[in-house]
Amino acid sequence: MSGKNLSRRTFSASLLAPVSSLLTPAASTRPNIVFLCADQHSGNITTPRTPNLDRLASRGVRYRNAYCASPVCVPARAAMMTGLYPSDVASYCNSTSFDGRVPTWGNYLRNGGYRCWATGKLDLTEGKDYGFEEFRTDHGHSRSPDITSLFRAPLCYRDERKQVDGQFRDRTPADEGKVSDALDFLRSNKSRPFALYAGLHMPHPAFIAHKKYADLYPPERAALPNLPAGYLDRRHEAFNALANFKMISRPIPEDRIRRCRSAYYAMVTELDALLGRLLDAIDYENTLVVYTSDHGEMLGEHGLWLKNVLLENAARVPLILAGPGLPKGQVVDSPVSHVDMVATVLDAANVPRPQNLRGHSLLHGLPPFTYAESHSEGNVTGSFLIRQGDWKYVYFSWLDPLLFNLKDDPGELNNLASTHPQKLQELHQLLTSQVNPDQVTKAAFAAQDKVLQAMIHTLSAGQFYKELEGRLGPAQAHGITERLYRKRALP
Repeated sequence: MSGKNLSRRTFSASLLAPVSSLLTPAASTRPNIVFLCADQHSGNITTPRTPNLDRLASRGVRYRNAYCASPVCVPARAAMMTGLYPSDVASYCNSTSFDGRVPTWGNYLRNGGYRCWATGKLDLTEGKDYGFEEFRTDHGHSRSPDITSLFRAPLCYRDERKQVDGQFRDRTPADEGKVSDALDFLRSNKSRPFALYAGLHMPHPAFIAHKKYADLYPPERAALPNLPAGYLDRRHEAFNALANFKMISRPIPEDRIRRCRSAYYAMVTELDALLGRLLDAIDYENTLVVYTSDHGEMLGEHGLWLKNVLLENAARVPLILAGPGLPKGQVVDSPVSHVDMVATVLDAANVPRPQNLRGHSLLHGLPPFTYAESHSEGNVTGSFLIRQGDWKYVYFSWLDPLLFNLKDDPGELNNLASTHPQKLQELHQLLTSQVNPDQVTKAAFAAQDKVLQAMIHTLSAGQFYKELEGRLGPAQAHGITERLYRKRALP
């Protein structure tokens, strides 16, 4: 995609003047908001063809280094909705859904006179008021939490190896209905201003794409992940533990890897085609459009698959803003974050910004650094990310840190922590200016244990065993249940 690349300083200077016309106090000039969120679309993978998203970017600004606040569904969406870090709202993993303890941007916009409407995947705690009229929304993890995140010390094991495969079929994706619902709202809604949120499912696994894309991404031509000789022998111990958790430590056959990657690329292109229908129906003169994803997908890089990790493929997300007053066709390389979304949307809508927001309005500049955290299943300890310029720092509670220069090492294969102590200390000070990381790690473990203890209190040993058996298999389910329920009878 073409576009002028901008640094933080030049972007701020160029953007501030044109955006001032957008931020007027008169309600009649406030833009509509269309917020489109995919699931597991990595911002670090450029292989898939996305002509409609490229067209959207040509109307506005593409942020090439945007980060989720946590690389798993529930805490990522909590941060995107609240403008706070996941730990600020006690949403650490897919078993600790955001509970509405603070307002979302939907609450703020509704209070500011917007009609707020949502469809598709929200993935918050069901039954709370988030400011939206909800139509066929999904809060799946509040009903069926990923209980594997409750067993991090010691780790349990969950077989995610079977997901490393891909298929091409003649099928109708669930996202087609979500796009149709959003189109119906756009066509029938007479209220202005309005905010529409659509949560899409693709390219989340299972990796099954429509068969018409098989010729576009033939599996036999799909590139394999970049795994230099000897890398797995020196891979960080936290990532080794994650690979063990997912049961992907032993090599996966190359034909399955190629099928998986080609089907993933095809799903991104398939999603783009569906989004094109929605993007064609938008009045860009009066609408701010946001496109992003909750988190990315490792796709075999570093020998890892799916998410749960602060490496680039999982933590980086696409982000495009387009609408009135925004420069057209520009690309920003400075890092930004999902926590910037609430401040940005409120700024565009001329709704007062709460003082406690963590993020910055991208309409008036760029943040000096970005932050993310990870406490989900497969993580033996808490991990924290600071990205500033080309430098990326990953801190682990009680384990060795990582330091990368992404300009020189985009694949994150050369840890500079021992050779650049001054930069390491500088970025650690940025981290501790935001949170006390070890205290956050302890709080995450405590929150997960609280959920576990509630299950033990409310379920019989047999019921608890059945909850575990489907995810963990009979051996782990028996062992864990026996330990937690002492000598109570099992089936």
